[in-house]
Amino acid sequence: MSDLEGKVVIVTGGSSGIGKEMVRELLLHNAKVYLTARNPEKTRNVIEELTKATGKTAIFLNLNLRPEVCQSRCGGVPLVRIASYAAAEHFSSLPGKRRVYDRCAGGRLIIIGTSQRHAMPGPSDMLTVQGYDYYFGVNVLGHFYFTKLPLPALLATEDKARVVKTSSSAIYLPLGSKILFDTLKDGQTKKSKSPMHLYGQFSMFVDVMFVLELARGYGDKGIVSISLHPGNLKTDLDQHANWSNTVIW
Repeated sequence: MSDLEGKVVIVTGGSSGIGKEMVRELLLHNAKVYLTARNPEKTRNVIEELTKATGKTAIFLNLNLRPEVCQSRCGGVPLVRIASYAAAEHFSSLPGKRRVYDRCAGGRLIIIGTSQRHAMPGPSDMLTVQGYDYYFGVNVLGHFYFTKLPLPALLATEDKARVVKTSSSAIYLPLGSKILFDTLKDGQTKKSKSPMHLYGQFSMFVDVMFVLELARGYGDKGIVSISLHPGNLKTDLDQHANWSNTVIW
């Protein structure tokens, strides 16, 4: 990795797993790093650990978006909106600097759930504050919104900006090959599908389509948009998955 002096990076879910290691390497290579996570106490400890290891300090953005937090602290308004505006405003105050807008697993933005990472199959009856399917809200709507708001800053950079998102081999499964729109909200169709089906079509397939569309629409305007499969790594990503899914993946 080359020297990243003058570059700004947002790592979503940077308090553990791949996200944490990404933050470590970025700090070691002189990037200005914003670390998003949902657990302030845990994240403060992680930042202290990384500061001791690298001599540099990441900046914490709190993205705790559990329903009870949203309802009690911001009247049901998704906190990602607040954090996204803050990020966009900060980027706008840094004219002329190249931005690297990074998403990594262990490193994926989480809107709802007990995990700050890219949500693996878990309870299929979970919904977002707005009533959408958990996986769709966490891994699609949140990612789209968090990318859309800083878009003017990404387009204003002197050099190419980057949106890097982790994907999974789940995109090659038949269950992830099309979108069943009736499963976006609660109902009989949604209840009839397994958590793995919802995960495959929402977390993986739609996310990759978004990355491709972003590249198609903004590639000639200076934004590099890519997705990648990070490989089979041991993290707590699958903490909500049953034993059979864990064995398969």
